[in-house]
Amino acid sequence: MECRKGCGMCCIEPSIVQPLPGMPAGKKAGEHCVNLDLSDYTCKIWGQPEYPDFCRIFKPEPEFCGSTRTEAEQILRFLESSTRPDGRSGRV
Repeated sequence: MECRKGCGMCCIEPSIVQPLPGMPAGKKAGEHCVNLDLSDYTCKIWGQPEYPDFCRIFKPEPEFCGSTRTEAEQILRFLESSTRPDGRSGRV
């Protein structure tokens, strides 16, 4: 599956605990990554050496992305909240 143009939900919904360029403490679930270009919802550092491992490992798949941006948001939000050890959403 190719990454959906104008989506960017993988740069918003998941929490990321490792440092990211511009976000040394990582990011909370639901928080926009500072590297997300909001004009077209693409990553400004994709393919660069500083592109985080978490992002490099994540691959667009129908199970995560659904068929629309809204579905991707719902799926990734559910996965984020259901995999947290404390059972809370962790959203900002």
